[in-house]
Amino acid sequence: MQRRCFLLASACLLTAHLRAAQPVSATHGMVVAQEPIAADVGLAVLKSGGNAVDAAIAVGFALAVTHPFAGNIGGGGFMLVRMADGRAAFLDFRECAPAKASRDMYLDSQGNPTRDSILGWRSSGVPGSVAGFEAAYKKFGRKPWADLLAPAVKLASDGFPVSAPFAASLDAPKNNIRLDPESTRIFLRGGRPYQPGDTLKQPELASTLARIQKHGAKDFYQGEIARQFAAAMTAHGGLITLDDLKNYKVAERAPLTGAYNGFHIITSPPPSAGGLGLLQIMGMLEGTNYASDGPDSAKAVHYEAEAMRRFYADRSQYMGDPDFYTVPVKMLLDPKYLAWRRSTIDPDRATPSEAVAPGLPRAMNAAIHSRENTETTHYNVLDSNGNAVAVTYTLNDGYGNGITVPGLGFLLNDEMDDFVSKPGAPNMFGMVGGDANAIEPGKRPLSSMTPTIVTKDDKPYMVVGAPGGSRITTGVAEVILDVLDFHMNPQDAVDLPRFHEQWKPEMLYLQNGFSPETEKALERMGYRIEPTGGVARVEAIVIQNGVLEGGTESRQHGKVAGY
Repeated sequence: MQRRCFLLASACLLTAHLRAAQPVSATHGMVVAQEPIAADVGLAVLKSGGNAVDAAIAVGFALAVTHPFAGNIGGGGFMLVRMADGRAAFLDFRECAPAKASRDMYLDSQGNPTRDSILGWRSSGVPGSVAGFEAAYKKFGRKPWADLLAPAVKLASDGFPVSAPFAASLDAPKNNIRLDPESTRIFLRGGRPYQPGDTLKQPELASTLARIQKHGAKDFYQGEIARQFAAAMTAHGGLITLDDLKNYKVAERAPLTGAYNGFHIITSPPPSAGGLGLLQIMGMLEGTNYASDGPDSAKAVHYEAEAMRRFYADRSQYMGDPDFYTVPVKMLLDPKYLAWRRSTIDPDRATPSEAVAPGLPRAMNAAIHSRENTETTHYNVLDSNGNAVAVTYTLNDGYGNGITVPGLGFLLNDEMDDFVSKPGAPNMFGMVGGDANAIEPGKRPLSSMTPTIVTKDDKPYMVVGAPGGSRITTGVAEVILDVLDFHMNPQDAVDLPRFHEQWKPEMLYLQNGFSPETEKALERMGYRIEPTGGVARVEAIVIQNGVLEGGTESRQHGKVAGY
């Protein structure tokens, strides 16, 4: 009887979502982005003969104008590419610590962390987005570079209508842009906040983008933009120098790959913990029959949460920048190791977090868990030839550290906060960090960004990713499982309520929408339930029988654009 109740509750929930929204369908190409204007920019590139990488570059630059909350040229991120001929590449254009950065730079005289890693010019890492987009263009691009930046230049110069969500985010009381005179002038009109429908023009950003359009990334890292940027840093006590900009390099890494129930998973390697987590979670679930009671049933949540708990325990010890720390990827994904981890899951009871520890030998231990902000953005592109791109990039906090570089018009990241300021000390979320993610010059901070491409029979099947800080991994994993194991379309999958378990603190976070019966069943199993407004903001494209279906969360302001 209890199982029947779970099935009925899941079926009712799924039916409600089916009534709420259907996926957008197309047959040629598709862009899914978290800002509609940028999605349309990408679609126009596809329609005019550009490939998926061309469109992804155009979307990335457009988001720097229309979605400065997270879109950027002053931050960094990851791009995962899978070309129709089977070539796959992972471009790491994550921000890195300047040469002047030091291990204890954000501690006060008593050795306690300050807020300098979040606010002020010293909080910014060396930006990577412009270099990352150019590296992708040189490797895979087809249309003229200038054409790909033209939409962003025009949007910044001519302006665009401010949406209601954008106006609300600009006027948020705790917005960092209120602390910077240049940002206040541009984004708050000197104290007259933008209203929905008003036109936002950004002439300084337009000039900067026009220089990148004409001269390429070289201008941002070695030319006039670089000189102005470095001079502003020096004038305001920042750390980034002209040499830091000249020395920045995009890292091309081999994607992580894995198999799951007949599907091939291509995902993000370190310095992201996300891909490792995704493959660990899926590996621990194989053979458990966790899906038998339906999506968001107590059984499904229990097994997924227990797999998440074990991943986050491992994440706390073994993951960091692979250029500075040897990440034991093979050991963490070894089938025997995952089978042992799976065997420790009690089918009927939640495992207390104190009974779960990082599972590799103690000699591997080097705690690195760190805080990550959720204000990131993600977009997916698929073209008519079957080329697929997933991009996640960020300024870290919403609007980064809130500082706009005078005369250049772009916001700075506060990515230095993703390092551990004081190894061994708990951060504001109670997470403990350590040496592997401590600050070092040239190092990239650990991330959870999880751009992922799933293939079947050597053809693209799903393109997916999300913003959401440390919850990205769980959010992306749940949507993939909803599609692969519960056979949901992408719109239902991204709209289905999600959950998050991160080992410590010992809490199961449930998004609004779970049935009371499921919540009670989980509590009886020993879970401490904590309501949450969201678990990542996942976007997905699924391809079946030649039809592209796109999903972006119905309660958000994104767009699926296809033709």
